[in-house]
Amino acid sequence: MPQHIGIVGCSAEGAALCYRTICAEGAQFLGPHAHPEVSMHTFSLADYTQCLDRGDLAGVGELMLGSAHKLARAGADFLICPDNTIHQAFSHVQARSPLPWLHIAEVAAAEAVRRGFGRLAITGTRWLVDSEVYPEKLAARGLAYVRPSVEDRTDIHRIIMDELVRGIFEPASVASFQRVIARLKDEGCDAVVLGCTEIPLIIDDTNSPLPTLDSTRLLARAALRRAVEADTARR
Repeated sequence: MPQHIGIVGCSAEGAALCYRTICAEGAQFLGPHAHPEVSMHTFSLADYTQCLDRGDLAGVGELMLGSAHKLARAGADFLICPDNTIHQAFSHVQARSPLPWLHIAEVAAAEAVRRGFGRLAITGTRWLVDSEVYPEKLAARGLAYVRPSVEDRTDIHRIIMDELVRGIFEPASVASFQRVIARLKDEGCDAVVLGCTEIPLIIDDTNSPLPTLDSTRLLARAALRRAVEADTARR
């Protein structure tokens, strides 16, 4: 049997997109209607945002570990977290985790290298864009990056937290994202990291001024490959 995937959720829309992708695309590996076993645990998004607002990454890490232990007891073999922002707490989590993890920014960076990109725009919440989550992983692979202006970061953060995580998708907000990405293209970026797991709900290759790196679906597909390859290796 393929390995059991554990999803450490944070915001509902992003976690749901990741879960749907695993289930829908599992058939490519396992046959019609088939996918690996999947379990998900989520604490309240408010618990995470309260920690983030006060800069308490240790508190974020404890929440992630709480989910990790619950998923380990449910039988998961490894973990993913379809939330870029809370990967800031990964250093608090990795050594104490009961299970191994895939890191969302490492997955996106690997895809950027595979596709031949060299200078990436980073979009996401203010917490994520201000952090080293992506710069650290991109630099490790020799990739350059550009952050949006402070004004653009603020606008994107508002759209994500006031609209996207609530399932609200406004045409004006899509246009705002497009303008931000266009400005980053003008700064020499050749692709954009959709570094919030809800952004792919409104931005993709069909409407973005730059090619997109959809962190949500890339993570789901990496989890699928790991789950299936582990099964193949055991045979």
